[in-house]
Amino acid sequence: MFDVLVYLYETYYRPDACPPPAALVKKLSAIGFDDDEITSALDWLTDLAKTTTTLAGQYPQQTVFSFGTRIYVQQEMDALGTAAVGFIQFLEAAKLLNPVQREIVIERALAVSGSLISLDKLKVIVLMVLWSQGKEPDGLMFDELFLDDDEPEPRQLH
Repeated sequence: MFDVLVYLYETYYRPDACPPPAALVKKLSAIGFDDDEITSALDWLTDLAKTTTTLAGQYPQQTVFSFGTRIYVQQEMDALGTAAVGFIQFLEAAKLLNPVQREIVIERALAVSGSLISLDKLKVIVLMVLWSQGKEPDGLMFDELFLDDDEPEPRQLH
């Protein structure tokens, strides 16, 4: 699923630039993605849109200027782990994620995780949340999202 998500990000600058779902499925299949991966990724993106709409409607006043502290319940800690929670806190403290985006990231991470989610997968989730909202990560965030331990330099996308 994550390979499909990364491919979509790298190929389509904005979500509205993607072809209609039926055409997208055909294109992804022709490229070589497995049908299960495609279905999982597109379902995940559909649920992302629903979550974004729901949370944005429920908490329109919570934007960049929220000063509350997010307490993670045990289920969230078990699925995310301390590295992922620390990374989310870093992004929020650096004003790269607002509280509503943070909640969307957490919800989408919990949706894919049966066990501890890797930091690399969490970074893809953060990227896809921003991409779905038409936001381009700034330089600092882009480096954090794409610097891999195995790569000496971050990927160059867009």
